[in-house]
Amino acid sequence: MWKKFKRLFIIKTKFEAYLITYALATGAIARGQDYLIQYPGYGGILLFLACTGSVFMAGAKMIEAIDYHKTYGQDY
Repeated sequence: MWKKFKRLFIIKTKFEAYLITYALATGAIARGQDYLIQYPGYGGILLFLACTGSVFMAGAKMIEAIDYHKTYGQDY
């Protein structure tokens, strides 16, 4: 039973990584819009860009990890 539960939190395919990246991007845009309202001007724009930039880095890292996992197997 725990193996099935554990499987819910393991990303095995690129499609799953893309779905998670989309969810992260949706949240980052919402948070970035709040920053634009709270901090008008350059401060809000920089925080908005930081939110969206972090999604690009996280998505790239997830996809890269899936490729490494397929190449090197379970040990990596």
